[in-house]
Amino acid sequence: MVRVSNWLITALNVVTLAVALSALGFSLWFHVRSGSQCERVVKTPLMVVSALLLVVSVAGLVGALSGVSLIMWLYLFLLFLLILGLIIFTIFTVMVTNKGLGQAISGQGVGDHRLGNYSKWLQKYVVNARNWDKIKSCMADAHLCFMVNDSYKQINPIVSGCCKPPVSCGFKSKNATYWVMPKTGRAVSDPDCKAWSNKQDEMCLDCDSCKKAVLENIRREWKLLALINICIIVIVVVVYSIGCCALRNNRYHHHNNNCAANDNNKHHHPHP
Repeated sequence: MVRVSNWLITALNVVTLAVALSALGFSLWFHVRSGSQCERVVKTPLMVVSALLLVVSVAGLVGALSGVSLIMWLYLFLLFLLILGLIIFTIFTVMVTNKGLGQAISGQGVGDHRLGNYSKWLQKYVVNARNWDKIKSCMADAHLCFMVNDSYKQINPIVSGCCKPPVSCGFKSKNATYWVMPKTGRAVSDPDCKAWSNKQDEMCLDCDSCKKAVLENIRREWKLLALINICIIVIVVVVYSIGCCALRNNRYHHHNNNCAANDNNKHHHPHP
C-alpha cells in the first residue's frame, strides 16, 4: 500500500525547505552587505524565521522518508508549537490593533493627531525613541518625501502626515516640499508646528501626525496579517493532520516489519 500521507509530507517539506533556504540566503546577503539601518532591522527576524523553517522542514523530510517515528514525533511537536504560536500572535494582534480598545485604555480624545487612538503597547513599541529612529531611517531610505508633488490630488496618508506640516499650522507653501511660517506666527500652538523642518531628512518625521499615520498603517496591516495568520493556521493544522497519518503509517510499517522478522525466525528455527 502506497503511504500517501508520507509522500504528501515529503512534497510539502521540499517546498518549505526551498523557501527556507532562499530566505536564509537572502538574510545572509543582508548580513554580508553593509546595508542601511532599515535593512538591518529586517535582517535578524528574517534569519531567525528562515532557520526555524529550515529545521522543521528537514525534520519533516527525514521523518517521512526514513520512517523513523521519533523524528516524526519531533516534527509534529514543532508543528504544534507553530500552531500555538500563531494562535497566540493572532489574538495579540487583534488586541493591540483594536482602535476602540486603544481609546478606552488611554482615556485620550480621538482628534486627528491623537496617539491615544491606539493601544498603549502599540504606541510604546513604535513611537519610542529607539524604534522611531529606525522607522525614520526606513522612510528616508525610501525617499518618502520625494513623493510629495503639487500635482497629486490624493497622496499617501503617511506622506501627508510626515512630509507636510499640519494644515492647522497655517504655513504657506513655496513649493511641494518647502513651507514658511506666516508673518503672524503659528496659527495654533500645536507641537507639530514647532517640529516641522524644511530639511529633506527631517520635515515632519518627528511630528505626532507622522507617528499617527504610521500607527494607522501598522494597525491596518496587522489586521490583514491576522486574517492571513488564520489562513496559515488552517493550512498548518491540515499539514499536522497529514503528519499524524504519516506517523501512524510509520508505526504500522515498523510493526509489520517486526512481525515479518519474527515469523522468519520461527520458520528458520522450528521448535523440536
